[in-house]
Amino acid sequence: MNPLFDMGQLVATPGIVALMPEYAPEIAFYLSQHLMGEWGDGDKQANNYAVEHGERLLSAYKLSDTIRIRIITEWDRSVTTILLPEEY
Repeated sequence: MNPLFDMGQLVATPGIVALMPEYAPEIAFYLSQHLMGEWGDGDKQANNYAVEHGERLLSAYKLSDTIRIRIITEWDRSVTTILLPEEY
């Protein structure tokens, strides 16, 4: 895997931590997708621009019919946060 950008420190919110026992492989997969520029349901055009111009990146993925997650990497690439939409 060759990431498009540095993710910085990885942080997970309490909602994501609670999902880890059941969904850890899927969450890890989506994190790798985020780092490779596969933005899921995120804004592809905005994220591709953000990679080139040092802006914040936001990806959106579906874990199940009822569970969605977001992955956000800050503009300075210091932190990547995995969270539920309601924790935003």
